[in-house]
Amino acid sequence: MNVIETVNLTKSYGKARGITEINLSVQEGEFFGFIGPNGAGKSTTIRTLLGLIQPTSGRASVLGKDIIKEHKAILSEVGYLPSEAVFYTGMRVSDILKLSADLYKKDCSAESARLCERFQLDTSRRIEELSFGNRKKVGIICALEHRPKLLILDEPTSGLDPLMQREFFSVLRERSAEGTTVFLSSHILSEIQHNCTRAAIIREGKLVTCDRVENLSKTNAKRVTVHGDFKANGLSGVRDMQMSDGNISFLYSGDINELLTRLTASHINDLSIAEPDLEEIFMHYYTDGGETK
Repeated sequence: MNVIETVNLTKSYGKARGITEINLSVQEGEFFGFIGPNGAGKSTTIRTLLGLIQPTSGRASVLGKDIIKEHKAILSEVGYLPSEAVFYTGMRVSDILKLSADLYKKDCSAESARLCERFQLDTSRRIEELSFGNRKKVGIICALEHRPKLLILDEPTSGLDPLMQREFFSVLRERSAEGTTVFLSSHILSEIQHNCTRAAIIREGKLVTCDRVENLSKTNAKRVTVHGDFKANGLSGVRDMQMSDGNISFLYSGDINELLTRLTASHINDLSIAEPDLEEIFMHYYTDGGETK
């Protein structure tokens, strides 16, 4: 079963960038990553899926329900964390968590208490007294406490310190093991690489690729680092060239025999050829003519 499915989903803002013909499917129980820098269209896609904004064209379903006709039913079954959660001032954390639970018509007190303990959140504090990181914890617990079938998380770790980030992903992995579908939007590639099974990359409002994370990390490009008298000028397939302390490093996707010929003709002191990491693969999709978009 596809928990999320879109067909040519489009949201136009006129001259401003939205999303264009997004075709995406997320299966039940997946830990799915949605990758792109700020402004690529991640939040617009999410808000459209949840019925918070209306699509210009195309169609989509979430949990088998139409996003336009049944968006209220969708919201009742989803745990959603926006990139910037805003709360009523003057309320204590405990009141906000109870209000959130009441909206789902559930008694979430036991799960809420457990999560507050794990995230070290003081529920007696008023929301305006909290740091940005602690306000983010409130949003996370509001999304998790009713144990939804689907979690849609938009840049969830911004503001969390490294220990809390680790605890957060520990909780998500536990939920995933129990069958919860996780849709994680992020521009932090290590989060995707370490936690997700599949991922889609969005660029300028359009999907450019969608595959298993290990397949995204595989490419014919190699990270080549050379120490010695080596010139890469004129060698086709070279990008992201970096030079420091007598080393030259670059991504290479050209003919390996041409590279070996050039290396053989050079005076080389040391050489390493390795698989690039996901961040370098990501930059491949965001680079045109050597310039990052």
